[in-house]
Amino acid sequence: MVTCPKTGQVMSEKKRNSFTSQFKAKVAIEAIRGEKTLNEIAKEFGVHPTQVGLWKRELQENAAGLFEVRRGPKSTEPTADPEKLYTEIGRLKVELDWLKKKVGPYL
Repeated sequence: MVTCPKTGQVMSEKKRNSFTSQFKAKVAIEAIRGEKTLNEIAKEFGVHPTQVGLWKRELQENAAGLFEVRRGPKSTEPTADPEKLYTEIGRLKVELDWLKKKVGPYL
């Protein structure tokens, strides 16, 4: 135990728990299934029932966002990567200069 220098009250040295996103998802999915009460789930996973309810609500609110992102190859828009375009322009200029040198005497 540690005492507060200003008030003289006794404070505990216990640190806050930080849970991984995988753990939170596991608890929230268990709560959404509805097979157990929030209190039973909280006791099983060692968290407060209010926290279970918050994670459940957060998962329900953000579940639609999981399916909004398109999967597969990304579209190749010419304006998407200017550096790639400048590289292509440079390569084509060098090629054009080389061709002008080689064909120049025959024109």
